Amino acid sequence: MSRIGNKLISLPAGVTLTVEENNLVVVKGPKGELSYQFNANMGIEVNGTEVKVTRPDDSILNKTVHGTTRALLNNMVVGVSNGYEKTLLIEGVGYRASLKGKTLVVAAGYSHLVEKEIPEGLTVVCPSQTEIKISGIDKQLVGEFAANVRKIRKPEPYKGKGIRYSDEIIRRKEGKKAK
Repeated sequence: MSRIGNKLISLPAGVTLTVEENNLVVVKGPKGELSYQFNANMGIEVNGTEVKVTRPDDSILNKTVHGTTRALLNNMVVGVSNGYEKTLLIEGVGYRASLKGKTLVVAAGYSHLVEKEIPEGLTVVCPSQTEIKISGIDKQLVGEFAANVRKIRKPEPYKGKGIRYSDEIIRRKEGKKAK
């Protein structure tokens, strides 16, 4: 029995969820609008301000999709009402980030500047040269872009140089010792 799949999703004020044919769900809120095509086996019922996800039987496929469907629906509701934000910190001498139009430009110790195109639906802000804030309503898009920016120069364990999440803890290693 899926404990996550059986939880009810409460819709905040100003958020509307509509289920169209073939389980196409459209969620509208103050921050924007998201839509997603869910598995046709899942039943999505809207009762006032609560949403319930049901499955037709206990087959393995339906059990696996049940909790995922509910989690994705909840992420959509939270996204259009509050939004998502990831903060990246840059550490290292000469490492910095800046914005050039719809492009994020990162200097991360390479012989060239690394440029990342900002996808539609995301807002990227650089409050300082060593901080990047990525925000949007789609949790997957925010997380994926943040991971791609972090991938430019992952933090190394000796000095901690690189790009890391603000809440990430880097386990530091002890360097070589002189005799």
